[in-house]
Amino acid sequence: MNITAQIESFRNEGLKFNNIPSGEIICHSPSNIALVKYWGKIDTQIPCNPSISFTLDNAVSKTKLKYQPSESGKFELEFLFENTKNPKFEEKIVKFFQSISEVFPFINQLKFSFESENTFPHSAGIASSASGMSAIAMILCEMEKQHFGGLQNREEFLKKASFIARLGSGSACRSLYPELASWGEIDGYANTSNLWATQMNHEVDAVFANYHDDILIVDKKEKSVSSRAGHGLMNGNPYAENRFQQGKENVVKIIDIMKAGDLEAFNSIVESEALTLHAMMMTSNPYFLLMRPNTVTIIEKIFAYRNDTKLPVCFTLDAGPNIHLLYPDSIKTEIQAFIDSELKPLTYENTVIVDQVGQGSKIIS
Repeated sequence: MNITAQIESFRNEGLKFNNIPSGEIICHSPSNIALVKYWGKIDTQIPCNPSISFTLDNAVSKTKLKYQPSESGKFELEFLFENTKNPKFEEKIVKFFQSISEVFPFINQLKFSFESENTFPHSAGIASSASGMSAIAMILCEMEKQHFGGLQNREEFLKKASFIARLGSGSACRSLYPELASWGEIDGYANTSNLWATQMNHEVDAVFANYHDDILIVDKKEKSVSSRAGHGLMNGNPYAENRFQQGKENVVKIIDIMKAGDLEAFNSIVESEALTLHAMMMTSNPYFLLMRPNTVTIIEKIFAYRNDTKLPVCFTLDAGPNIHLLYPDSIKTEIQAFIDSELKPLTYENTVIVDQVGQGSKIIS
């Protein structure tokens, strides 16, 4: 399905102002960490395989929008990231708004002024585009809700916001939902879709409702290859088709494993998925490497600690060098002592983001 056909289902010509308002909306939207990864897209933001992720709690984009009638009578946009004008982000968001103007016709009547900040380093492999784009999608749907009376049903609100977020950043569609969300059509789950995410926490054991994800910042620099470019390189990767099939199978497996609360099997798939993601990067043409020496050192220490203690802790990686350490709440004290004594000295300036499974995007005002 091409982008025109996708947007057609959400088009509403009635979303135009007669009396153009001014206003302000704030949204806090989290990042998410994929347990089963998607890496490679077809058509327009359609994943080559389904994915499933924990929604985080503390790794958040805080985004404020001020809007007012456009003096030029045309769409205008300004974007400040952490109090600084960022032309790269602004250009990306302008293109995004132009692409969805048929869904939200009021875009063409207003001037938008965004101020955004993250509680974590951007472009370092912690899905900053997911949190940022999901916040913007939530804000636009909140504008529709407030000014046009639509989207009063929470499920429909999140479905549309997820669809819009996906067009800005694929993984952003998962960030809106609490605890656990999938994206992409999953065999045996008729409610899943390639066009928006699906809340999945009701499918799994309660142990995952308060799971921890402590993010070890190995390197906070902007990564050398963007995720968008990395997805594109899957088109020529000789292992791509096998990987897509593996991803489809692993999503089904991990849901069954999480239903059973089998933490050993959970750890095995999560770590395999992380290493497979980076293997795809290293076998692309051109190939690239996002892990750093301390990334590998930390992974080896996790292996040794788990072998010695038999505690159910594991790691995963996003498209970057930073380690996500996943573990149940029942072993929080032991794992935090392990982090402080052995892992934190290997991070950038002893930087660890203590996080856990969260409740998704929130409109603050």
